[in-house]
Amino acid sequence: MKMALNIRTGFLYVSFSILFFSSLYHLLLPINSISPNLLRRSSPSNPHFYIPNPHLQPYVDNNLVTNEQEQDATTTIATVTTQPPCHQQITQEESKNSVRINADRTIEFEPQIPHNRIEIEGTVLSNATITGQADCENFVSEAIDDSRNYSVCVSPKVESSITSVSVLFPSWEAVVIVSSENGDDDKNYTSYFCLFDTNEISPARFSGTLPDPDRKTFTCELPKRVRRRLPFRQPVLTKTPDQDEVKYDRLLSHSPELLRWNFIVYDVIETENDVVLLSKGINKRQGINRSPTEFKCVFGDDVVDGVRTSVTSSLQEVFRCQRPDLTAFSQNPIKTSLLILQTNQLLPSIAYYTPQRKIATSSGAKPLLCACTMVYNVAKFLKEWVIYHSKIGVDKFIFYDNGSDDDLGKVVNLLKSRGYDIETRFWLWPKTQEAGFSHAALLAKGSCHWMMYIDIDEFVYSPLWASSQPSKLLLPSLLPTYPHGQLIIKCYEFGPSNQVKHPSMGVTQGYNCRKETENRHKSIVLLDAIHESLLNVIHHFKLKDGYKSKKMGLETMVVNHYKFQAWPEFKAKFRRRVSAYVVDWTRSVNLQSNDRTPGLGYRAVEPEGWVEMFCEVYDNRLKDLTSRWFMMVDERSEFRMAWQI
Repeated sequence: MKMALNIRTGFLYVSFSILFFSSLYHLLLPINSISPNLLRRSSPSNPHFYIPNPHLQPYVDNNLVTNEQEQDATTTIATVTTQPPCHQQITQEESKNSVRINADRTIEFEPQIPHNRIEIEGTVLSNATITGQADCENFVSEAIDDSRNYSVCVSPKVESSITSVSVLFPSWEAVVIVSSENGDDDKNYTSYFCLFDTNEISPARFSGTLPDPDRKTFTCELPKRVRRRLPFRQPVLTKTPDQDEVKYDRLLSHSPELLRWNFIVYDVIETENDVVLLSKGINKRQGINRSPTEFKCVFGDDVVDGVRTSVTSSLQEVFRCQRPDLTAFSQNPIKTSLLILQTNQLLPSIAYYTPQRKIATSSGAKPLLCACTMVYNVAKFLKEWVIYHSKIGVDKFIFYDNGSDDDLGKVVNLLKSRGYDIETRFWLWPKTQEAGFSHAALLAKGSCHWMMYIDIDEFVYSPLWASSQPSKLLLPSLLPTYPHGQLIIKCYEFGPSNQVKHPSMGVTQGYNCRKETENRHKSIVLLDAIHESLLNVIHHFKLKDGYKSKKMGLETMVVNHYKFQAWPEFKAKFRRRVSAYVVDWTRSVNLQSNDRTPGLGYRAVEPEGWVEMFCEVYDNRLKDLTSRWFMMVDERSEFRMAWQI
């Protein structure tokens, strides 16, 4: 008993001793860690200040206080320099405010009353926007001799940085979105770079322009060091690759986090009766959708000042909202988002509502049949696909460009110059096939009657056309009448057919061996018959009450799907699957999915015997038909297909 009492007494003595010396250490630490430079400049008229929590008080008087995010417990010094008006002459020492971040996370600084107050709008170094300064000559940051000391000159205008917001996409890509108001007049989009918080530079590739409002987008790859550094910070878009010209150093750690692509509102459309939002991160699984009563649509920059309306439909990535009363708003466009009521959480948004953005209607007679597809780097396939389907009755083609960087634009312009009706929509959003098809169904309703949803490697064909001549009436003659509002067409999947590269005469001539049984289906749908929810499951839609689908027999209509092409073409499918609910092939999950290639696994490695795989039946019907319709003799007396010219 006595021994136990002695042990307890000894334990308490040691504990109190540790507590006493720890407290004494923390009380003395700020004084002991003051740098000699700061001590020399101390004076009764220029005292030191200590702020216990830098996150709670980012500004004191007129001094900009910076919270350095250090990975170790050492002390760093930042010297923030304010620039006086041009007509004033003051020394460098008079215009400096020395800021110190101590090891115990307190901030120490020597206030020098600046001649001009500097205010930073938004996040300091994500956009480097500064107000309240005269038009003075710009200057940039310079590092002083000590590697742990930084001198940052805050310029009234940083010419090399551009206001932007960035989103983290799959495959470690940052998409930088630049508003037209904050961009420049430079039309050469090849000289831009992303500067990350590790002071690493990555080339920024111009991707395209988002509409309503117009915003330029750039894509840059995250350096490997950035991928290992949490949180992921938004880069600065700059026109110079030289870090010495844009030296934000560790202050860049104050830029906001990258928005995440899997939790964001990314587009908005106004219809005659409501407003439709497209959003990721809510309904994550196919067939499982949250109730619309769990959300509100918010029009405005925040929940407090924004206008809320009810959500009437919540299916997949499509949310339909009641139209807002925006009489109190003077600005246009207006940021639009979704509010999760249970958590009072507002989804990040890059979508803007413009009341004048309504569904276009055709001034003349609407085309009977249009075709819509998602495209990415398909320039070499495009002419064959358009020329063939135009011959059998497709009047208009709508392409959702998923960020192509090949010659897609040139090929589209060539086809348009030859009289083909083609519309290309910039659609950078990854894994949004279902939402893209819903988007197309809404926007094309005023300009098309029927819409055919197939991929660029798929060709609609009827065995009944074996002896027919090409005609714009061939496909429309097979469209049904009420109560049928949708055709369901089965697919045959073709294999590599001993091809080792893209066939020069086109896929219909090069691939002629397929699997014996059909797999999956595609559709042609009457746009007026689509259900208000816009629900679709990979190429077919839910229909309104009173309509039904018609399944076509293989003897009447079929889709030749040239899925398993020569390996250099096929491996591109590993980049990313376009459906929101289909697993990318690079992931080792759901390996038995019908979307997968049997026996291929999840690595883009050509299997042995690929050129002969999936060859069970030779089928030359479409090959013979297209040869008869489109083969011609050129000036060199060589046989060529129409799409080769």
